[in-house]
Amino acid sequence: MANSIPTDIPHWTALVAEKKQRQLESIPREWIVTPPSDSTLDVSAFPETSPILPVNVLLEKLASAAWTAVDVTIAFYKRAIVAHQLVNCLTEIFVDRALARAAELDDYLKNTGKVVGPLHGLPISLKDQLCIKGLETTIGYVSWIGQYADKNAVLVDVLIECGAVPFVRTNVPQTLAWPETFNNVFGRTTNPYNRALTSGGSSGGEGALIALKGSPLGVGSDLGGSVRIPSAFCGLYGLRPSYGRVPHYGARGTLDGQDSVLPVFGPMTSSVVGIKIFMKAVVNAKPWLNDPLVIRKKWDEDEYNLVDHGSGKDLCFAIMWDDGVVVPHPPIRRSLEIAKAALQKAGHKVVDWKPIKHRLLGDITRDIWNAASAEEFMVTTSVTGEPIITSMELDNADAAVSSFRPQNSGITAYQLWQVQKLRQNIRKEYLDHWEATASETGTGRPVDAIICPAAPFAATPHGKNRYVDYTAVWNALDYPAAIFPVTTVDSTLDRKAPPHAFYDEFDKDVYEMYDPEKFKNAPVCLQLVGRTLEEEAVIRMTEIVDAAMPTAK
Repeated sequence: MANSIPTDIPHWTALVAEKKQRQLESIPREWIVTPPSDSTLDVSAFPETSPILPVNVLLEKLASAAWTAVDVTIAFYKRAIVAHQLVNCLTEIFVDRALARAAELDDYLKNTGKVVGPLHGLPISLKDQLCIKGLETTIGYVSWIGQYADKNAVLVDVLIECGAVPFVRTNVPQTLAWPETFNNVFGRTTNPYNRALTSGGSSGGEGALIALKGSPLGVGSDLGGSVRIPSAFCGLYGLRPSYGRVPHYGARGTLDGQDSVLPVFGPMTSSVVGIKIFMKAVVNAKPWLNDPLVIRKKWDEDEYNLVDHGSGKDLCFAIMWDDGVVVPHPPIRRSLEIAKAALQKAGHKVVDWKPIKHRLLGDITRDIWNAASAEEFMVTTSVTGEPIITSMELDNADAAVSSFRPQNSGITAYQLWQVQKLRQNIRKEYLDHWEATASETGTGRPVDAIICPAAPFAATPHGKNRYVDYTAVWNALDYPAAIFPVTTVDSTLDRKAPPHAFYDEFDKDVYEMYDPEKFKNAPVCLQLVGRTLEEEAVIRMTEIVDAAMPTAK
């Protein structure tokens, strides 16, 4: 029997109109600006502004009382509202609450001479998934409008304990299960560097906001690349930690109850130092006392100092040029060549990485995600009858079905167990494969980290991001991975390459999608991958790689 829509609930479009009106009323009128016309694609420099200081410098200014938390919060609020008018990146805007929190922090510092914690006074943006008491968290579902949280997610409490000022929440795709950002409640988030391109997803609102300097530090979540894809598409730094380092309890999400390939929260920011500051603050707050799935592991300074990696001297990086499934576009290939040359110049060794069973890992991950996702999406949307979004295309007429979306009603519990068993076996095989690289590094150690694409392309036109396995395989293996910027698409340097020997028709489709003019000005980032629970080492190696990159990125 089909699910019926309760008769006492307004039509879903009326719910959306009312929610959008409330969002508009939450913006102080004096912060409204006249944005450039829709024909202006690159809005990254609007309005002209001086560079945002790195997170560590902001914290120093706040701790010394050179700047007040209220003034810093207002400054980022104004910038965030401008960003929202340019790329539609925000969901919840709670000015009075955030400024009251900032004022409390200023009073505490004035009266005690001490900071509340390591993030004292720092405005932090949150993906529309992290519950804040008294606010709605829709994750892009019309059906969840009007559902107010009765308590904070654990990570929100941790950030507040550390002295942070949560001040906005950011846009996501309906269901979260998309690498782009569009939903029936808040609409589409676009890329600040080219609004004809996607900002990525599912943390696309965070990516766009931070790229427009509307937040110094944001929190995204990553189930298959949702921190890393928008970080890469928007030219940021981002980190996907291993399972259990950052608390997740109390957040709303998709596929809740699926406990094989877990979602994780991670930082997104415009400077690599912000990644370290966030992770160190969160794990040192002992989040395992409030989330039963968090691993009891404080910040490990020895690991950060790369004690197990030759203390950071003569590192050996392995470059994965492609994953054996989809060959990257010319700008991605060029960024890998830039990284290789820079690392060799800095005295590090670089070898090639041979990917094993990436296609199978991608298939396994999708089978786990989609074991019951179709039913979850149907049950959730049936409350209001809102349509389930099946494409991120601007025009659905010729939309192709993405492989990461559910293709059927699901699989049985027994079938799911077999998939999970296969994943366990491949994780062991990949571990052995990594260990075996000790014979080719010349350091006496296995490869220290892998450097690879975050996607086979830079930010795509809307609806065209249909491949996530450059990130999702690391979720399946539970390897921490960081994103760092390298360059931007250059139509002269990144001309279309001659056809290669295609792996299959999909690889050919990705090749044919590339047009340097369509991808013009898009940021190009890479991904550094380490081994399970090596977050500190991954952060330090990302700092080393970032420092080696040419200064003109």
